[in-house]
Amino acid sequence: MANLTQKEFQHAVELLAAQVGLQRLRDKLVYIKALVTRRRAASAEKLADQLYLLSSGLRRQVPATIGFYAVWNDALHSKLGEDGEKRLEEIAEKVNACLGENDAIIEEKRTELDAALAEYEQALASATGPELARMDMLLKAVPAVAAKLRAAPLSAVSSAPASEG
Repeated sequence: MANLTQKEFQHAVELLAAQVGLQRLRDKLVYIKALVTRRRAASAEKLADQLYLLSSGLRRQVPATIGFYAVWNDALHSKLGEDGEKRLEEIAEKVNACLGENDAIIEEKRTELDAALAEYEQALASATGPELARMDMLLKAVPAVAAKLRAAPLSAVSSAPASEG
């Protein structure tokens, strides 16, 4: 898994708060014991800072990390449905086929990887929107793929035609 920067993590929390509502997001995190405070969230930025500190940027296996991923995946699943998730799993297999030892990109498969990433992002963006799609990809990506995603402008990958497969 790639490590998100604090700014990327903040953006992820802002996207999640936009999906479920800031106070509802905080309430869900409190309910599943990812947060211990009962105070209302002043802003998505403050909530993100708190979660980032508690989870060390999602690097530690603690309730804050588990809670964030639970709420994130729940929000995505509600948009994708079973069929959408199955489709993404199939495309993810194409992405993984382009990775070698230690999750490094296989040089001969860079073109295939680009096509698979574009297809994955297109399929995800059609259900969730381009920003949420890109952030979900960053959350799930190995470091080499995350670097590739960060280097590509959002609009370039999101508008790339998906290949049928």
